[in-house]
Amino acid sequence: MSMTPGMPLPAALIPDCTSEEAQRAAYKRAKADNAIFVSVARQGAHWKVVLDVISRPLVTDEAANVLKAAVESLVATGVVAGGANFGTEYISMRKIENESRAREIAAAFHAAMYGLQQLHVAVPTPRESA
Repeated sequence: MSMTPGMPLPAALIPDCTSEEAQRAAYKRAKADNAIFVSVARQGAHWKVVLDVISRPLVTDEAANVLKAAVESLVATGVVAGGANFGTEYISMRKIENESRAREIAAAFHAAMYGLQQLHVAVPTPRESA
């Protein structure tokens, strides 16, 4: 099944980037499609999730706060047991119990990032007068 570039991916289509070769290929594909990069990867007995907006417009500070709160909640509840790195352009979460849960989280954040960016484009923040 092929997805339109620039669209959120369902959990089943999130690339497994456990190998460095798979990670490079998926990142290159996302960059060529001007898409938000998303992946899952096995790390020992656990899984990690990575998202990178690459060159897409950034989400607003308010939207970033929503994403950050969700990341913090996953860490606080132990769903993401290895901690997380968060920035407006990059999110990584480590030590997720299994691949299925990692894919679910990756797909949700991928969709949220697209949705928040689309909302910002549709409803731009008023600029201050000079």
